[in-house]
Amino acid sequence: MHALSKLIDNYEKFARQPPGQKLATVQRHLVEFGRKSPRERLWTIRCILGEMDWYWKVHRPGNDRTAYVIGLFGSGRNYLNELMQRHIGERSRYVRQGIRFRRGRTSMVYTGHATVRYVSRFQALPAVTRRVLEAARSGLADVIFIYRHPLDSLLTNWVWWRIYIRDNFMFPGISQYYRHTDDLCVDLEENFSEFKAFAEGDSEFFAPIGDPRFLSFAEFIEETQLFLQSAILPLRLEDFSIDPLKEFTKIARVMSVDLDLSLLRIAPPKAKPYRYLAVKEKVPRFRDFINDLDLETRRRIEKIGYEVCG
Repeated sequence: MHALSKLIDNYEKFARQPPGQKLATVQRHLVEFGRKSPRERLWTIRCILGEMDWYWKVHRPGNDRTAYVIGLFGSGRNYLNELMQRHIGERSRYVRQGIRFRRGRTSMVYTGHATVRYVSRFQALPAVTRRVLEAARSGLADVIFIYRHPLDSLLTNWVWWRIYIRDNFMFPGISQYYRHTDDLCVDLEENFSEFKAFAEGDSEFFAPIGDPRFLSFAEFIEETQLFLQSAILPLRLEDFSIDPLKEFTKIARVMSVDLDLSLLRIAPPKAKPYRYLAVKEKVPRFRDFINDLDLETRRRIEKIGYEVCG
């Protein structure tokens, strides 16, 4: 249902565009696909064909513990997707985009967004997540949860959603959209009221796409905390910037992937860790936003292992 609702939402936005803009949208997506490497093109095609999981209804889906690689928006999950495409060997053929519950043991690796408590656009429903977490508690599945400093995720998510709502365009991340952090700071300063509305989960921000909206900042942090209480393997994106091979080894171990890790060269993420610190120095209102966070939000951020530097 998540994939279907996303498809319908994208089609409706596309259908509302004038003819010239429709052509430009199609051309942009074709150019983006053409720029991908052969491996990335294969991954894209697999994701499209795998949305309904049709292949594994007639082929045996293996007998490992089903793996679920979950991350809230703006947490670094796409980086893990790239690592799995390149470095988990034969099991990479079982990787599918989207969180779908599978009964029993399989070799499937589902990667996607999900929530535990709140219904949120483009994320698997809590009912699905609960079944996944129960399978993990029963020893039939592994849940790998990737997260990063929530203020970094907040900035990334604000940029992603404003561009998606305005231009119907999905971009990989801040580093790919803004050449310099200064450009982000200018945009944030000029549109700070919009940023604050997004952080508060204001329905007016999401009015052009309707319900359900995305998570508020407080809900986002609460969801992170809930996942950290249940995940078999929690991973911080910032730790990949320090020692990506060490962190990837943890993934290979949980998935029981038999690889010669000594031969691997794991690239660190492109996302700049703790970017929010540079932004708060240049955007006083963002610094005030951090200083004005309520005590419960601050407590939760600290409980998931991060400082709140305002």
